[in-house]
Amino acid sequence: MAMGRPRSFDTDKALDEAMEVFWRHGYDGASLAMLTRAMGIKPPSLYAAFGSKEGLLKAALDRYAQRRSAHMGFVLAAPTARDVAERFLGSIADSHTDPANPPGCLLVQGGLACGEGSEHIPFALASKRAMTEAELRDRFLQARQEGDLPDDADPAALARFLSTVASGMGVLASSGADRDALREVARVAVNAFERTGRDPGCGSPSGS
Repeated sequence: MAMGRPRSFDTDKALDEAMEVFWRHGYDGASLAMLTRAMGIKPPSLYAAFGSKEGLLKAALDRYAQRRSAHMGFVLAAPTARDVAERFLGSIADSHTDPANPPGCLLVQGGLACGEGSEHIPFALASKRAMTEAELRDRFLQARQEGDLPDDADPAALARFLSTVASGMGVLASSGADRDALREVARVAVNAFERTGRDPGCGSPSGS
């Protein structure tokens, strides 16, 4: 059985570079020339490794999700539901305005201005956002079971709320909003979230 030629480039590094191009220019705006130049490879190598431009985007999204996964572990380990919301949105404000990255969020920016033949790309990006939303929902379900959220709290709605706020923060960042502006959005959202919890003075056996 003939063996395929080994790749002559660092796949992770190439995906990081492709990720930034998609992040800055969106799927349609990221031309093959931009991608191959950033990755330091020729078009045949791109097609051999990833199959197509769409295949490259999916691989870059998997790489992006992998990088976010470790951080989500930190977010979800927060002791209360409110702390989870605060960590999640606070990290969004910081990462979306980190000068080391393009502004905004790849999962929002990557799907902007998708034209004919790439209409399904936003759905691929939405599926990645849905994974984070599902993790938040499960954490809030745990919080409700533990009494950290009231019995009538809706974990799915809370997760959707945070996901929607995070997406909006990504749009603001891509439009030039600075870190302070995003942190203010995060503070307002967390305060609204806090009102879903029980009043700590209610139901105390001591009445205090």
